[in-house]
Amino acid sequence: MPDRLPSLTALRAFEAAARHMSFAKAAEELSVTPAALSFQIKSLEETLGQPLFLRLNRAVKLTEAGRTLAPGTSEGFDRLTAAWRAARRLQDSTTLNVTAGPAFTAKWLAPRLYEFAHAHPEIDLRFSATLRMLDFDVDEVDVAIRFGYGPDEGLWSIPLNPGEWVTPVMTPELAEQYPTPASLRDAPLMFDDSIAFLRPACDWPAWFRAVGIDFTPTHGPHFSQADHAVDAALSGAGIVLGRRAMVVKDLHEGRLVAPYKIAIESKAHFRFLCRLGTEDRPQIAAFREWILAEIDKTASVHDQLTLIPVEDIPAP
Repeated sequence: MPDRLPSLTALRAFEAAARHMSFAKAAEELSVTPAALSFQIKSLEETLGQPLFLRLNRAVKLTEAGRTLAPGTSEGFDRLTAAWRAARRLQDSTTLNVTAGPAFTAKWLAPRLYEFAHAHPEIDLRFSATLRMLDFDVDEVDVAIRFGYGPDEGLWSIPLNPGEWVTPVMTPELAEQYPTPASLRDAPLMFDDSIAFLRPACDWPAWFRAVGIDFTPTHGPHFSQADHAVDAALSGAGIVLGRRAMVVKDLHEGRLVAPYKIAIESKAHFRFLCRLGTEDRPQIAAFREWILAEIDKTASVHDQLTLIPVEDIPAP
């Protein structure tokens, strides 16, 4: 049978040696002797009928056959390792690995986690706060909270809110100084550049057009992370277009105010994602229901605003 695969042990030895380009380092990684590793690779070469390495005086070099085989074996073992880890995680009902963006983690998740920990002391939460799109098939991730438009092909997904809105937010003290939208022409405006990718744009010019004012602010500090912009607003440094997820807790508790009650809404939204078939695992279901319940706690903030879809705002 010409397509019959050789032993996984021999392929594993080859993959490690090709990755390190060293028999000694590969043997150390696999906890075998260099002689045993060399024997496995030699048996693989005999099965293939051609050499995979050129043995030089102090080094090894892949042959054409080795260069052909190496990428497939590396990818194959990576996927096999990921599948094995995923299968093992199915037996673990006490650990939950969650990934979310740094700003969402800082402004939404972290301030509320004590509630989840109190309600579910049996679940060990582990967070990876990153903008990198972690791969459910490779990284040890159970749940991802992502922002944007999707689609999320091959994943189980639910929206965490109908859409993300933005509205000017500021301290109560600043709100007294700038009582109307028109007064914002003279206010210290700040810019959250983390939502610059939204189309149509949900920015200051769009918000001013939504309230009937033709004004394009050009000066003020720019922040690449939403949580930094919100922190600056909390300090009284200026006024920022606050995103729902980033400011709703501060609005609900009075540290910030949204005095003009007009928000522009994007079709982009946060989504709760997990692998298909894992959505009913106890810790994933518990985390999902907790997030949805937490969103409901601050629904009054949302209900106080008039939402204008950004698509309905006249173009400049």
